[in-house]
Amino acid sequence: MKQTILTSAVLASLSLLAACGSDSDDDLQPQMTRFSLAVSDAPVNGAKVVMLCFSEIELTGNGVGNQSFTVGDDDAAAEANDECRDAQGTIIPNTRGIDLLLLDGAKSEALLTDADIEAGNYGQLRLEIAPGSYVELEDGMREPLQVPSNELKLGSLTLVEGGNANYTLEFDLRKALINPPGQNAYLMKPTGLRLVNNTEVGHLTGQVAEGLLINNNCAVAPSDASVPVAAVYLYQGADRPLNELSDNGGNKTYQPYASTNVYFDGVSAYHYSIGFIKADNYTVALSCDVDDNPEAADDISFLQAKNVVVSPTATPVEVDFMD
Repeated sequence: MKQTILTSAVLASLSLLAACGSDSDDDLQPQMTRFSLAVSDAPVNGAKVVMLCFSEIELTGNGVGNQSFTVGDDDAAAEANDECRDAQGTIIPNTRGIDLLLLDGAKSEALLTDADIEAGNYGQLRLEIAPGSYVELEDGMREPLQVPSNELKLGSLTLVEGGNANYTLEFDLRKALINPPGQNAYLMKPTGLRLVNNTEVGHLTGQVAEGLLINNNCAVAPSDASVPVAAVYLYQGADRPLNELSDNGGNKTYQPYASTNVYFDGVSAYHYSIGFIKADNYTVALSCDVDDNPEAADDISFLQAKNVVVSPTATPVEVDFMD
């Protein structure tokens, strides 16, 4: 009887120790989350193609070492393609070339899908850009596209344990893409990039009446549908006065949150779209001035403006300029 009681006590103690050890092991396990990243774009004048060559996605600064994903190697990363080539025409391995001009409005293309990473606070998201990026102009000429240090360095991220974080990097090329004087190359500036959480953004679309364009001496019905006839600017906050609205390189009171072009559909309609806008109140303004140098203040005249509330939904809100 005493032996039975002793044996039971020993077994109970061993079970308790095993349970404690299991809890301790669980505490030491990394707390994981899932992370996805895509890219999108707002269009720019004078270019037929803006090809950007991505090679690696990296999260840094969580105290656990860098979390890196290489195009074409990691399952979560995008597949490599043959768009990025060196000066001899040889395909650059582990690269994915993306023509940003194909991703206007709410369109996007994934760079990283459901990557399992450790949760926590990351100080920086970095995208490594490979050689082979270029801008193809309307006349068919190609110019190299350069990124400082061959990296796009973005802001901090907080990824919650057990979450499923979906982010999009929006390229506002009317701000980001410049052609410095005296250089046979284009430069991608980080000031025109927006990294947004997809659960916190909405989209904007609309049409412009041809009569409004004609009455204000704007271009109409171009034979080439890729040529913009007007521009739309977006400013944070409602009721922004027209005379205080700045262009992308200007210094007036209110700076654009985003901007885009208005295009003719080849039949009778004129349309625009801006994607991945942080949910908020905005002023939308229309101008017939399509040339906007992001490095200088241009003489931009606005025809009219309207207020809009952008909500975090996949369905775009519509703002039309019809009179």
